[in-house]
Amino acid sequence: MRIGIIAGEYPPMQGGVGAYTQVLAEFLRQHHEVVILTSADAIPSEGNHVDAHIKRWNMRSLFTIRRWAKANQVDVLNIQFQTAAFNMSPAIHFLPHIVRHTPMVTTFHDLRYPYLFPKAGRLRTHIVKHLARSSNGVIVTNHEDRERVERMNVRHICFAPIGSNMLATAPSADERIAWREKIGAANDDFVLAHFGFINRSKGLEDLLRATATLREQNLPVKLLMIGGRTGASDATNVAYNQEIDALIEQLRLEDCIHWTGFVDDSAVAAYLTASDVVVLPYRDGASFRRGSLMAAIHYGCAIVTTTPSVDIPEFLDGENMQLVPSTNPEALTNALYKLYQHPEQRNQLRAGAALLAKHFEWHNIATQYVDFFRQLGVAG
Repeated sequence: MRIGIIAGEYPPMQGGVGAYTQVLAEFLRQHHEVVILTSADAIPSEGNHVDAHIKRWNMRSLFTIRRWAKANQVDVLNIQFQTAAFNMSPAIHFLPHIVRHTPMVTTFHDLRYPYLFPKAGRLRTHIVKHLARSSNGVIVTNHEDRERVERMNVRHICFAPIGSNMLATAPSADERIAWREKIGAANDDFVLAHFGFINRSKGLEDLLRATATLREQNLPVKLLMIGGRTGASDATNVAYNQEIDALIEQLRLEDCIHWTGFVDDSAVAAYLTASDVVVLPYRDGASFRRGSLMAAIHYGCAIVTTTPSVDIPEFLDGENMQLVPSTNPEALTNALYKLYQHPEQRNQLRAGAALLAKHFEWHNIATQYVDFFRQLGVAG
């Protein structure tokens, strides 16, 4: 099968959807041919068949996609859809009408309407529904989006969770000590880690306030902020980062926070496993769509995160993660304090996360894609 993937972002552009696309393509290539068309800000690669041609995702770009698909003789087109990665342009929603002779499947990564087109009103609902209905099939990566797409009366839906974009090998126990020393953490320090870009949905204010309270209670807390602060897709993150800096100064936390900046996958793996607890207090609850959560699960970390907004049977409170109410710094503080007091509970959470990680293995995800394409009648 010859698979064409359309991605609004792709490495070295910073963003979860681009990283997801890169890993997905690697696993699909084990048995199929894959070509990728992406933004001009990415780096083209002849060896990996990555074409970085699109400067603007406008209506003209749709005809570029059609010519590219024909030239590459693809059997199926797959849009990796997240609106911010397409420069908030509505044009991509009409691609199925331009490439009518090629089966097209859309993978939705994030359908939270307050995030998509925040000022578009009814248009945002209509335009996303239009893309879903005009595609030959839709792949959803999380429970929330599955519920939304099912309400759109889409005929062909596949639920394929995201895997972790971080595939580097975790460090040994001795290396873990060395990585803690890099951030100035002693063996008896309580290292809390946060991973991922900073934006309003991440609940970082709650983590900062919880950290400040734990310090007031004389806990030896270190806060490890892993990764770049802003991604390539969302310009609003910059203003929010300034608010976070002001809160850090207000809470006098400068001396206990270590910022890694953007680091490669091996460093992310090392920092995550060097921490005592990974804290991800999402405002809208834990979800399959959260790449940072998938990474923490992948490396078998002790995780504290927020209660999902929908039922997610795979997330077991107290077994493979500790769940707390969102926007509740006091509950977060109490959960972290108990985990500091009880290292055996942290070990239990690590073991549970390691078992959960098997649910998100990439070879299974790639197989789900191909099986769905064939279900839709794609040959090859």
